[in-house]
Amino acid sequence: MSDTAPPVGPDGAPRCPWALSAPDYLTYHDEEWGRPVHGDDALFERLSLEAFQSGLSWITILRRRPGFRAAFADFKIATVAEFTEEDRARLLADPGIIRNRAKIDATLANARVLADWAPGELDELIWSHAPDPAGRPAPRTLADVPAVTPESTALSKALKKRGLRFVGPTTAYALMQACGLVNDHLADCAARDAR
Repeated sequence: MSDTAPPVGPDGAPRCPWALSAPDYLTYHDEEWGRPVHGDDALFERLSLEAFQSGLSWITILRRRPGFRAAFADFKIATVAEFTEEDRARLLADPGIIRNRAKIDATLANARVLADWAPGELDELIWSHAPDPAGRPAPRTLADVPAVTPESTALSKALKKRGLRFVGPTTAYALMQACGLVNDHLADCAARDAR
């Protein structure tokens, strides 16, 4: 238990400390992070953005998300799966995204794999790895929030086994946090129970 008061946002309500480092973070924290996300295309977007974030700060990805959405056809799996070599070259030259060859190639390859899955299959696979919320106490400090869990390791293995790339256990856990499979808002955070 922390003996200091949690940081408060501009409205006076307590927040997770990271949410107060930039206005973009505050909006993302309050309106998106940790709220359940369903749908194959929506989950493909989150999975792709988490992969692009690897080695970078999330704010970099968050601020470029409109560029990513434009470049990757709003992450519609069927459309991205049809991207050509010319599309790949366009992506590698696009200053509105992170122009990392390995991450771009992984996103295109993942879309091609996912295009062959049944509708709802990605959603079902990801959500089947959500841990029982009753078994997880609310984190009191950021030090209580793990980077990897047995569930994220299992999800990573399941995704890799099905042919997806750039989906390590840390990326899988960040996906689980972002998409509401786990609730890592701190115990005193006003957004914790707003999910």
